[in-house]
Amino acid sequence: MTMRGGPGVPVLKKADDFRGTVRRILQLLRRDRLRLASVIGFGVLMVCGMLSIPTVLGRATDLVIEGTASGELDFGALGRMLGLAVALALGTFLITVHNGRTIARLAQGMAFGLRAEADRKVSSLPLGYFDSRSRGEVLSRVTNDIDNLTQTVGQVTQRIVQGLLFMIGVPIMMLTISPLLTLVVILTMPLTVLATRFIGRRSQPRFAKQWATTGKLNGHVEEMITGHQLVTLFGRQAQGAATFERQNEELYENSVRAQWVAGLLGPAMAFLGSVTYVLVAVVGGLQVAAAVLSFGQIQAFIQYTGQFSNPLNMLAALFGQVQSAVASGERVFEFLDAEEQSPEPAVVDAALAAVDGRVAFEDVSFRYLEDEPLIEHLWLAAEAGQTVAIVGPTGAGKTTLVNLLMRFYDLDAGRITVDGVDVSTVERERLRRRIGMVLQDTWLFDGTIAENIAYGRPEATREEVVAAASAAHADHFIRTLPEGYDTVVGAEEGSLSAGERQLVTIARAFLIDPSILILDEATSSVDTRTEMLVQQGMVALRQGRTSFVIAHRLSTIRDADVIVVMEHGRVVEQGAHEALLTSGGAYARLYEAQFAQPAVEEEEPAGRP
Repeated sequence: MTMRGGPGVPVLKKADDFRGTVRRILQLLRRDRLRLASVIGFGVLMVCGMLSIPTVLGRATDLVIEGTASGELDFGALGRMLGLAVALALGTFLITVHNGRTIARLAQGMAFGLRAEADRKVSSLPLGYFDSRSRGEVLSRVTNDIDNLTQTVGQVTQRIVQGLLFMIGVPIMMLTISPLLTLVVILTMPLTVLATRFIGRRSQPRFAKQWATTGKLNGHVEEMITGHQLVTLFGRQAQGAATFERQNEELYENSVRAQWVAGLLGPAMAFLGSVTYVLVAVVGGLQVAAAVLSFGQIQAFIQYTGQFSNPLNMLAALFGQVQSAVASGERVFEFLDAEEQSPEPAVVDAALAAVDGRVAFEDVSFRYLEDEPLIEHLWLAAEAGQTVAIVGPTGAGKTTLVNLLMRFYDLDAGRITVDGVDVSTVERERLRRRIGMVLQDTWLFDGTIAENIAYGRPEATREEVVAAASAAHADHFIRTLPEGYDTVVGAEEGSLSAGERQLVTIARAFLIDPSILILDEATSSVDTRTEMLVQQGMVALRQGRTSFVIAHRLSTIRDADVIVVMEHGRVVEQGAHEALLTSGGAYARLYEAQFAQPAVEEEEPAGRP
């Protein structure tokens, strides 16, 4: 079946950085120089031992032929030769076992390092990176692709090292026996190189497409699992299954094509190896007949021919794995090379040491996309201790405004100050430690309720945790749970309602005692009675703090000191609740649309007086 990509399918360019990716993988291996040197050193000893075995066996064969011809077979010399061959074989076996263990540690060390780099990268990437990609795609790069890369490195490193050493050592041993036969073998090499390059250029883009499709499929599966309740609610199971089937089939087709093309190299190498073997046997037989070579020498040379072709066949068999690993490596390195958020400035220790809470947006401009303006030349000031409510239609820039204050994004122009200090000159962590934020989307990690409340202050005592929960009016429902504050919850835990989860996140904000508070639809998931309780707690929490409240329900922000109305990234109105209603502007229209009841007179039924 021919599959065609739909909207949102990434355009894949040819993976033309194969050499660059391989160099970076080798650089990762060189980080553990001692183990790598051990693998190479013992590999040299192993190859020397294996290269000696054909010569020893060839000499043993000549001893048997000479002894049979003369009637005096030297069994002592023959035994020594056979014993030496056995000792060499045993030694190479032990070295192989040692190198296998060393390479396993080397590969897992690489995986450990890449995961650590990926974890650091996640913390340093701007929020926009994750906004523009599905979580499944990012997870695929830092899990599947890293695993595929490092597992393949572990599987093929020893074989590649062994194969390369054989390709150096075997021709030397061949030359010591017969330069003519060595020339015959070398003449077949250009065909091998051409076959490898021809197949490699066609398989690498297919492996790149395979892993890109894997990331896309993982993203869809992650979305379907995360939004399972909504998928079921809106009856989209069939559409989700159809999308999965289409993407799964696309992955199947891409994987088959990649493996099939890469798999052609094995038969090609086997065919060329057979041609080489026949040529060596014919020319060598003529030299034995002419008494130029002994029977033992031609036997040893044929064994060397096998040792020379075996690495090629082995590398051909590993070719698909190597191509797949390099494709994964490109995706991992692309993630690790992604542009990070702007560097932190040099910070003066006294900066924001004690925040009063004066916040000012001075001629701020920002846009997510270069050709789509969002916030242009915005001026806004919040005095210390004020509650500033931000309202407006969807897409007006309300949440973007507080994201800029938190330095989740960098400004295009203008500046934001806290107590007169430009936040762009303050270390992000130092700034965010003084800001508490409660979002509409609740997030709890796998742990106890107490641990979730203490997420911003892990050192907090149980008494402080309980006090924060009480202030958020969460203490009562927490104590009704089977394990109370030690009840285990998580991101997908169903034992708490949406409102209860929201109360836990509000208690989390109480505990850190922030200087500036941001509430982004923080009461949207609680019922009316609970909302009244939370509002009482919020009043206490906002005392002495500058608060920014983003709300769609205007009833929750009537007591705000300043209400800011935004439209299309601009502040169109600001003032107190009553004054804005009296002015009859944008806020009054929003308020009327939300609270005015439709005045429709009922018609009297026909026939009634």
